[in-house]
Amino acid sequence: MTQAVRQPAWSGIYPATLTMFDRRGRLDRSAMAEHVDRLVHGGADGIIVAGTSGEFISLDRSERLSLIELVTETVHGRVPVIAGTGTAATASTIVLTREAAAMGVAGVIVILPFFQRPALREVTRHLEAVGRTSPVPVMVYNNPANSGAPALRAHDLASLYHAGHASAVKSTFPSVHQVHETIAATDGGFRVFYGSFMAPLEALAGGAHGWISGILNVVLGDALELWAATQASDLVRARAAWSRILPIRSLYTSGLLGPASDLAIYRAVLRLRGEPAGYCRKPLLDLDARQVQRLKARLLTEA
Repeated sequence: MTQAVRQPAWSGIYPATLTMFDRRGRLDRSAMAEHVDRLVHGGADGIIVAGTSGEFISLDRSERLSLIELVTETVHGRVPVIAGTGTAATASTIVLTREAAAMGVAGVIVILPFFQRPALREVTRHLEAVGRTSPVPVMVYNNPANSGAPALRAHDLASLYHAGHASAVKSTFPSVHQVHETIAATDGGFRVFYGSFMAPLEALAGGAHGWISGILNVVLGDALELWAATQASDLVRARAAWSRILPIRSLYTSGLLGPASDLAIYRAVLRLRGEPAGYCRKPLLDLDARQVQRLKARLLTEA
């Protein structure tokens, strides 16, 4: 039976937080709390915890719950916290969602069931089951590239919304037409967030309710300016804000530092700023000394 879940009014800039690990790969609670507090003080409109940028895939169940609890307590109701509770299995996703809800999160973000390459019908049944039993609003994490599952189309999302099983979507595609199509297929009650770092200007100018990305850990101020400018229909100002974000994105997309994950780059940027950065959890690797020197030179050039 579908639970009565209040439709959220989520909007704005929601950093997908890094998870702060120490050198031994354990959760660094103090660094995590300080980083999240900096994001909230910096003006973030919401926080995503235990998402892709939080390396959720490398967390076991107890670690994920501990992380969600820590972030929820740190934020303390100042902005919405949306927790990643998706797994490859429906039953465990339902359990994690209920446990996260009991910790006081504002909502959950549920990745498409991954790795086994389920058919579209299996994906929608999975999300229906999670949404039907969730005590809090569900954001669908529509990321077919990383999950290996079929992309949900605009009318699939609309069906989940109208049935009361989903309240929002993080639309993670390089292009933005999925944002436009989903907005057209639903109404203002369904919150459509752009979820890539490729074209947020176009997505926000086109009516997306907000932007979720790992890059927001390091470009929060300019992202907030981009959001404010698009809301004011000031494209000149919006383009200027995006032009300041683009060099950070290009560090990864253009391979300017050599082989490196985007998360390792964000951590190195934070470390160079003197802020909590943590360390990647293996198999992901942090930047080596030569890459850090290249990064430092690039940042000085852009300053």
